[in-house]
Amino acid sequence: MHTHQPAPPTLSFPYLETLWLQVTGTLCNLTCKHCFITCGPNNASHPIMTSEQVTQAVDEAVGFGVREFYFTGGEPFLHPEIEELIAYVLERGPLSILTNGLLIDATRADRLAKLAAASPYSLDLRVSLDGFTADQNDPIRGRGTFEKIIGAVTRCAAAGIPPILTITEVVPATEATLPAFQQLLSNAGITRPRLKFLPPVRLGREARRDRGYQDEERLVDGDLLPDEVFSLACGTGRMVTAKGVYPCPILIEAKDARMSDRLADALTPIQLRHQACYSCHAEGLRCRT
Repeated sequence: MHTHQPAPPTLSFPYLETLWLQVTGTLCNLTCKHCFITCGPNNASHPIMTSEQVTQAVDEAVGFGVREFYFTGGEPFLHPEIEELIAYVLERGPLSILTNGLLIDATRADRLAKLAAASPYSLDLRVSLDGFTADQNDPIRGRGTFEKIIGAVTRCAAAGIPPILTITEVVPATEATLPAFQQLLSNAGITRPRLKFLPPVRLGREARRDRGYQDEERLVDGDLLPDEVFSLACGTGRMVTAKGVYPCPILIEAKDARMSDRLADALTPIQLRHQACYSCHAEGLRCRT
């Protein structure tokens, strides 16, 4: 006997506010155990975007009135022309870069600070860390990564571009968690700390590390709040990769989530039929800075 599956909610698309670009595809210099798209040195599921693909998508988005840009991957600083692409975007809007920080030495931090100073728009670096000690972080992100990431954060702060620390909540939080991260940033020379906490997305390696989605963890028609279209990433944003356009950064490995070749053809309402959509609605996952 087949049970009837309730219909998923449909999300409207009022306008394009945010453009995400998977500039290095699924290529990364780490193999984090909670990575929901299983990025790593040997994953070419989504290849590196060419500079032309990036600039074309950016220009198309500008034509649609986009307000902000995001570079992600993989690790964006593996792109051979990343700094030229940063400069290109910063002539057109604010940019956030999601990075593990390992490829930001003092020289690069200074160059990034100069790019930021020369732009009328903001440049934000979101550096990922998964604990306020090496014992918490390194089992998730790799041996020795805690010290390397803190070194990058310190160099960026010294150069004048203090990063946002992004923490995936795979380490159980306690009352001491927030003060500990604030103190960590203070020790790195950041006087006004910015922290972003994210619930885990139960796909890819995270599904194997902990668990995947349960059957009841999915959205049905009527679940969405009236103004949720403006807070969900897919409500006013789109993700462009070398393989096409997707609703959001989370769903690029879902084959049935691919929307089109061109951004212009993807600015349409969507059904929130994937279980990962549950994390955004029920757990408050927000990709934007």
